[in-house]
Amino acid sequence: EVQLVESGGGLVRAGGSLRLSCLVSKFTFDDHVDDYAIAWFRQAPGKEREGVSAISINDDSTYYAESVKGRFTISSDNAKRTVYLQMNSLKPDDTAVYYCGIGLGLRVGFLESYLLYDYWGQGTQVTVSS
Repeated sequence: EVQLVESGGGLVRAGGSLRLSCLVSKFTFDDHVDDYAIAWFRQAPGKEREGVSAISINDDSTYYAESVKGRFTISSDNAKRTVYLQMNSLKPDDTAVYYCGIGLGLRVGFLESYLLYDYWGQGTQVTVSS
């Protein structure tokens, strides 16, 4: 079974930066799966899990929520099976548990719903103080 492990969360002041990492392991590329995507979603207390950013591994297309455009950057190192989320100019509203997920065969709607993804990591807490 695919495993994803997030790291890099922590406590930072507003305006600061963090880099999250998502290591994907025990993943066998299936010949029947043409595409897959890895995304970062986040969930704040009392709120639904929302899409933050995603990357299509097949063509490196990237996607961002409007709230993080210009501040967050997603990237992948396929050799290391790791996806990164560089978060700059952090705001208190960015405080949440951040999860990475993998969607097998996913081609559209990357940030629409966490239900489109097949496997998730355990999450990493990001706290931004004002």
